[in-house]
Amino acid sequence: MKVWEDARVVRGMQAQLDLRRKRLDGGDRPLGWKVGFGAPAMLKLLDISGPLVGFLTQNARVQSGGSVSLAGWSKPVAEPEIAVHIARDVPAGTDRATAAAAIAGISPAIELVDLTAPPQDPERVLAGNIYQRHVVLGDGPARAGGAPDGLTCRILRHGSEFARTSDPQANTGEWTDIVRHVADLLAAFGERLRAGEIIITGSVVPPLTIEPGEDALAFEVEPIAGVSVRFQ
Repeated sequence: MKVWEDARVVRGMQAQLDLRRKRLDGGDRPLGWKVGFGAPAMLKLLDISGPLVGFLTQNARVQSGGSVSLAGWSKPVAEPEIAVHIARDVPAGTDRATAAAAIAGISPAIELVDLTAPPQDPERVLAGNIYQRHVVLGDGPARAGGAPDGLTCRILRHGSEFARTSDPQANTGEWTDIVRHVADLLAAFGERLRAGEIIITGSVVPPLTIEPGEDALAFEVEPIAGVSVRFQ
C-alpha cells in the first residue's frame, strides 16, 4: 500500500493542507515541502510505507545567520538537511531521469522543529505539519541535478565539529527518489510540486536536541556552502 493510501495519512494530509490553505489565505506565501520520518526505524515505528510530507511557507524561513527565539517551545530539535531546489513542475509518475532534470540544485538547510508530543500517530503528526517551525536557508543552489559526489557535511555545536558525514543521502534516501515521492503524494491530494519550490529532504544525521543555553548551530556542506542560526 502506498503511504498516501493509508487512511491515517489521508486524514492527516487533509487536515494539514487545510491548515496550509488558511495560512496562505492569511497572506503567507508558499516556500515548498519537507519530508519526515523516512529513516527505516521511523517507518517501522509509525507503521508507514514511505516518508511523510509537510509544507513550508515563507513566514517560516530564517536567513542564514539569523536568530530564533525558542521561548515557549516544548522540545526544540534541529535537523541539518539538504534542500533540493525545483526548476520545473514535477507531475505524478515522473521517472528518475526527469526528476533529476527538474532539480535546479541543492543547498544546506537547518530545519527547526518543536517536538510537542512523541511521534506515534501519523494522522496527528501530519495534522500538526510534522512539528515544523522554521527552516534556515542561505543563498541559491549549486549543482544542477543534485549530484551528491564529493560532499562532506559537518555539523558544528559550541564552535566545534559535532558530527560529519560524506554520504548525505544515507539517512534519507536519494534526493531524486524524494522528489518523485513528494510529487506523487501531493498529486494524490490535489496538489502539485511546482517550479521555484524547495524540498528539505530529512536530517543527514540523527536530529539534534537543542540544549539549554546552546546559542548557535552551523551546518557546512563542503565544497558548496554553509548555514547557521543563533538561538535566543
